[in-house]
Amino acid sequence: MKVGIVVPYSWSFWGAVVEHAELQAETLRRLGVETRTIMGNDPPGQFTRALHPRIGRDGPPPPDVIPVGRSAIVPANASLPNIILGPRSVLRIKRTLEREQFDLLHLHEPLTPVLSIGTLALARTPVVATFHASGDLGWTRLGMPVWGFLLERIDARIAVSEQARASAQRYAPGEYEVIPNGVLIPPTADPSNREHRIVFVGRQEARKGLPVLLRAWPEIRRRTGARLRVIGADPLAVRLLLARARVPEEGIDVLGFLSQERLSEELLAAKAMAAPSLGGESFGMVLTRAFAAALPVVASDIDGYRDVMTPETGLSVPPGDPAALANALVELLEDEDRRCRLGLAARRIAEERYSWDEVGRQILGVYERVLGRVPAVA
Repeated sequence: MKVGIVVPYSWSFWGAVVEHAELQAETLRRLGVETRTIMGNDPPGQFTRALHPRIGRDGPPPPDVIPVGRSAIVPANASLPNIILGPRSVLRIKRTLEREQFDLLHLHEPLTPVLSIGTLALARTPVVATFHASGDLGWTRLGMPVWGFLLERIDARIAVSEQARASAQRYAPGEYEVIPNGVLIPPTADPSNREHRIVFVGRQEARKGLPVLLRAWPEIRRRTGARLRVIGADPLAVRLLLARARVPEEGIDVLGFLSQERLSEELLAAKAMAAPSLGGESFGMVLTRAFAAALPVVASDIDGYRDVMTPETGLSVPPGDPAALANALVELLEDEDRRCRLGLAARRIAEERYSWDEVGRQILGVYERVLGRVPAVA
């Protein structure tokens, strides 16, 4: 079986959907499926720096990635994704589909132009689509009258959470199977004997809640002496946020984008994760990544996170409340026995529910049904 995975974003800039697609491809290859990933790429250089203030990944994409165009930053769902919009990308998709002769295409965010919509228009093979987004998708509402009819070409629909399914149902009613985002699970993870650190993983977008954490930080630092490691956000943007909030940089390490291996190292070394998002999350992918590293989480009590957080894995706090966030993190760091119990439970849940081995088998089962290799479930 040969599968083309289509992602409407740029490989050059980290995001949850990009990470999901990369790990999906890796898992499918382990299961004997040949894959190619069709997505954007913004090579390092002056042109990319002019278009993108965000720091991206260095070097070219891996050999299994087929780049089909540069990206532009487009506001969507209180986020700033790097979406491929150039019309020439559609011609590149057409040539790629003709050359690769896929048995099946798997589109991520199928309502997003131009890669997913263009592929859907050109596809002559079965199509599986995964819906990730949650919330009021204004740009989708505007686009449905133009390209909504193409959704009839999708043979199987996957949503990463109940929140994502509910959002997709508003614009594209139909049958959806919920298969969660998988997570990269380190071979071993011991919650004890960690560095006295808290980690934040996410972009500097307002909905990720980094300003809330920075406002809470002086109190956390004063009461615990811990360090804060900020991962994924652009270092310059973080320093601007600190200056705007008049928060000193004492105890804060701004690391920027990290590779999967370096991110795992940071999560395995920390004592807790802060996830102060304000909303718009369909699935707590950063939460499950922390769980896999036996790292308890203090997270906002918001839709999307509620499906992932449990009392056994961390503490929930009201969104946008720096004092509550500070108190919960201090409480966690001051009770080492409880922190370790939560970390072990989080690791167990990650292995049972979010292992890519299990998620990959579920996705492969969808492929087999679509291709007629196993009977459909009644």
